Amino acid sequence: MKTEPITPDGYDQLLREFKYLKDIEKPRVNREKQIAAEQGDRSENAEYHAAKEKLRHIDKRLFYLNSMIEKTQIIDPAELDHSRAHFGITATLEDLDNGEEEVYTICGVLEAEAENGLISIHAPLSRAMLGKKVGDEFTVRLPKGKKEYEVVALEYIPVFERKKQHRSEEDFGFK
Repeated sequence: MKTEPITPDGYDQLLREFKYLKDIEKPRVNREKQIAAEQGDRSENAEYHAAKEKLRHIDKRLFYLNSMIEKTQIIDPAELDHSRAHFGITATLEDLDNGEEEVYTICGVLEAEAENGLISIHAPLSRAMLGKKVGDEFTVRLPKGKKEYEVVALEYIPVFERKKQHRSEEDFGFK
């Protein structure tokens, strides 16, 4: 089985969502379904069918989360050497075509927010960057063509400090 790296904070969030759906959301929707079923004819009972549909979505999400939990490998980037690009590192890159600086953090699939510079370890840019140190230049093939970069800085900034999309229990549910 292929493992997926994840930060300790990312793993905690994964477990929180799983536990919330399993222990709170699924029993709540089951009660909704039971109450709706007690109202009579199920064939024309919109509340009953809606609750059944919610339960299907919850079960699918629980199955997915469980499979991710089983294959994750927790890596604490704070404990790694920060002189080279690796999982959890934040890299400032100079685009050698236009001189602009771009900042990216290499993270796990479940933590990625490409629009906010949090890129999956499987992304072409991440793979090209791995092992590079400050001053190294590299080329990467991207959907829009080849890009050349120079590593300007490497630093450790916790992934969840860079995340813009923080999910809470309200986001986990199926309302």
